[in-house]
Amino acid sequence: MTARLADIAAQAGVSEATVSRVLNGKPGVAAATRESVLAALDVLGYERPVKLRRRSEGLVGLITPELENPIFPAFAQVIAQGLTRQGYTPVLATQTPGGSTEDELTEMLVDRGVAGIIFVSGLHADTTADTARYERLHGQGVPFVLINGFSSGVRAPFVSPDDRAAMRLAVTHLVSLGHERIGLALGPERFVPVQRKIEGFTRSMREQFAADPRELIEHSLFTLEGGQAATTTLLDRGCTAVVCASDMMALGAIRAARQRGMSVPGDVSVIGFDDSPLIAFTDPPLTTIRQPVTAMGQAAVRALLEEIGGTPAPHSEFVFLPELVVRGSTASHTRRTAYAFRGTDSAQDPTAG
Repeated sequence: MTARLADIAAQAGVSEATVSRVLNGKPGVAAATRESVLAALDVLGYERPVKLRRRSEGLVGLITPELENPIFPAFAQVIAQGLTRQGYTPVLATQTPGGSTEDELTEMLVDRGVAGIIFVSGLHADTTADTARYERLHGQGVPFVLINGFSSGVRAPFVSPDDRAAMRLAVTHLVSLGHERIGLALGPERFVPVQRKIEGFTRSMREQFAADPRELIEHSLFTLEGGQAATTTLLDRGCTAVVCASDMMALGAIRAARQRGMSVPGDVSVIGFDDSPLIAFTDPPLTTIRQPVTAMGQAAVRALLEEIGGTPAPHSEFVFLPELVVRGSTASHTRRTAYAFRGTDSAQDPTAG
């Protein structure tokens, strides 16, 4: 092995330590240097390690957390179409409960020599996850782009909707309809999109009512059942409107209201998030914040192809503005009640004057 390292180092004009780093997929080696080492391997007739073999120019991996939430198939369709138009073949890899993890799916795609990977709502969105996994991808020379969930510690292009602006749109709409007790139902707080929605919601509520809305924020799961559970709690706290972090949660919110004999939107207004396919045909048709899936998916494809082509896109976040789509699940609230928050700012009723 020592003789082999020495031969490769001499051929590439680098140190044996650098050769070792390249062969083991370690970060910290310039792209040109890495290519010199790999070229030396080829010239000397050595077989490249599996993870360092030439990338397939035709395959691009797409990793999603699941397909039950219709927003993920929507992203997959846009991205797949964009890749296909550019002559690439998308390879969809989906996590399933008890099945393959994101890391295992990534390893599988790398072993198959994909030219790059697009991650949708992956571990990069989890503030408690170790971002070293993405640095290892850099070390293996695999370009990648991340959708939904920015991390300053990851060197890659990010594509996200403006979650803060989305909450401002939702709150402003509900306030215009006369709602004061507005609840927010969302997923676990460790996720970046959740944190951003909380920031936007809190800021908008304070601007409207000069009060602390923390008691009107409820965490659960990004599922129909999660939305139902969170909304049940928010209804107990007197909310007349609920903003949900996904359309699936919003459907759960409607179920929670109906189980109490309440009508939507007569007694409770509900707003979703995503504008998933077919959501306009629910009963009632769902008012929601439209995530710009087409623009985001196309931007992710462009950024990845630039990375693959050797002209990397800026390693920053491309943020897309969402859109409020008003349908039948929101309506005027005429029975206006005192706006009472528990907390430091709860003593004042901002409607009094």
